[in-house]
Formats: sequence, C-alpha cells, structure tokens
Amino acid sequence: MNLKDLVVVTGFPGIQRIAANRNNGMLVEDLDTGKVRFAPVRKHQFSPLESISVFTDGEDDSVQIRVVFQSMLDKIADTPVAAADAKTDELRAYFATVLPNHDRERVHISDIKKIVRWFQFLHDRGYTTMEEVAGDEEE
Repeated sequence: MNLKDLVVVTGFPGIQRIAANRNNGMLVEDLDTGKVRFAPVRKHQFSPLESISVFTDGEDDSVQIRVVFQSMLDKIADTPVAAADAKTDELRAYFATVLPNHDRERVHISDIKKIVRWFQFLHDRGYTTMEEVAGDEEE
C-alpha cells in the first residue's frame, strides 16, 4: 500500500487519491468510482495519510499510521477489527491490542474511530495486503 498518494480531504467522504496538484487546490480521485474532482485549498483541508502519526508512550513519542495499519493487518485473524461505532471501552481495548504503547491521554476515542474507519475503508477495497504493506515499510 502506497500511503504517499492517499489523502483525507475535509468535506469528501472516505480516502481520496491525489491525481494532480495545482497552485489553488488539488485534483483528487475517488477510490470507489474513479471520478476526479477539484478540491480548492480555500474550501478544503488536506491530510496525507503518510504524514499522520499516533502518539505513543515510548521514546519515539509517535508512530506512523502505516505501522498501526500493519499491526491491525497482522492481528486481523486473531482479533477482528472493531466496529467504528462500537462502545468506547471496546474501541480502547481493541486499540490497546493493536498498539499497546499508545498514549491514552493524547489519543482520543475520535482518533481511534478515524483510524478504524480508514483501515476498514482501505481493507474493504483491497488496498491492505501483506505484501504491499510490508514493501511500504522497507522504503
């Protein structure tokens, strides 16, 4: 999975692929339909997935989201992914199995819900395979 080309855009559902950059915005492609739309920078905010990190208690202070996705993928057989609308305790317990050293004060339930939704979105569309995620970590 190449997170470099994937972006979350406010006002657009799910995760988008960057089709092209412009001075006044970005052309983004919907992963389901393939439809390309213009997202002006004045109206939307862009969060590239590769730049998103999760706070940890360890010495590094944070871990990249692709590491969290890899952990979720590795444990999917033993621990199924929690539903994004599950109870707070269930989500926190699931995330503790995926990333045991996450900072429980700075990682809010809303953050966990987003990560679970993004993973489910990518996994349902076949973007999370062992080979692709493992190859992405080696870069």
